[in-house]
Amino acid sequence: GWLAEHTARIIGTSQVLSILDVLCALAELAVQKNYVRPKMHEGYRLQIDGGRHPVVENIIGAHNFTPNDSEFSEKGRCLAVLTGPNMGGKSTYLRHVGLIQLMAQAGSFVPAKAAELAIVDRIFTRIGAADDVSRGDSTFMVEMREAASILKKASRDSLVLIDEIGR
Repeated sequence: GWLAEHTARIIGTSQVLSILDVLCALAELAVQKNYVRPKMHEGYRLQIDGGRHPVVENIIGAHNFTPNDSEFSEKGRCLAVLTGPNMGGKSTYLRHVGLIQLMAQAGSFVPAKAAELAIVDRIFTRIGAADDVSRGDSTFMVEMREAASILKKASRDSLVLIDEIGR
């Protein structure tokens, strides 16, 4: 009947409404959480001023999260080695850089004072440790295998975030 005749139109309308719903939710979040519009470019520069981890900030409160700056560029620093005590925020820092990049490329405003980000083809992460007893692999071997896979697949346009490798 009527429903069968209008199925395509109903599906099309629901798809448009779902896109509008996502865009409205992202806009509302940006206003509520003081996110900014990132500047995207085709170079290699990644600069985040006052970057915040959106999930951690939501849990502990914005006033309890200390924002962090990040800067990587083709002409300057394109690699960083983070050191510090356990529970010092190193993993949170890595994750917020990845999340800000992902949010920006999805079209969202980002949790920062300002952000200039290169468009990346992929984001690779190796975070956390685990062994694979069934294969007889130690945590170290699993980490090395994952790192080798990242190095094989990553391109010049990839963002690679590796946490606690080869401890």
